[in-house]
Amino acid sequence: MPSFGDLARAAYCPRQLYYARRDDRTPPPEATARKRLAHRYPALRTAGDETLRSLPIDLAPDAYRGALDRLAERDEWASLIDPAETEAFLAGRDCRGVADKILDGEPPIPALVSPGSPPDRGVWRPQAVRAVAAAKVLSWEREREIPRALVEYPASAVVREVRLTTRRKAAYREALRTVRSLDGPPPRLRNSGKCGPCEYRETCGVRTRSLKSLLGL
Repeated sequence: MPSFGDLARAAYCPRQLYYARRDDRTPPPEATARKRLAHRYPALRTAGDETLRSLPIDLAPDAYRGALDRLAERDEWASLIDPAETEAFLAGRDCRGVADKILDGEPPIPALVSPGSPPDRGVWRPQAVRAVAAAKVLSWEREREIPRALVEYPASAVVREVRLTTRRKAAYREALRTVRSLDGPPPRLRNSGKCGPCEYRETCGVRTRSLKSLLGL
């Protein structure tokens, strides 16, 4: 049964999923450290500059505390800092995975913690697919509709909502089909901005063209 991570990688690049399944790498220590920030919001809100500068955050201390203050104004704040469950393993009909938090409420809300930085608006497509997967599996387990999930970016003190819209559910189904049909390495992406930050770029052997070559210079 595919994991939430499999679906997210399939949405990003099927070839990346192929290498990830083959290598089974563990997350880098910095990614783990950034995710742990999601369990320290109250203390970080009042932490001094020196403490914050020693942590893997994306903002200057004043800006980070300000972002946490804005986060504290949200309705979900109490549940974010004291969730009903943490590291909750979820298993449904089509996929399974871990929700970093389950927020208590009517209905409950799954929250996934990302070690990365958020886009200007919304969430990255692979994370949206992962969030939809978590909401659908939680809905299957609880036998009730779960219309949304949250994605936390604790290094930026940002939390974004993911509604289960028709478009997002279609992206989830597409990723599920990709995972199920994976048999051998898929074709490489060509001239994609996704290749630069990919951890498997050297293994994949993809070549990205420079701006100079794209302009014909």
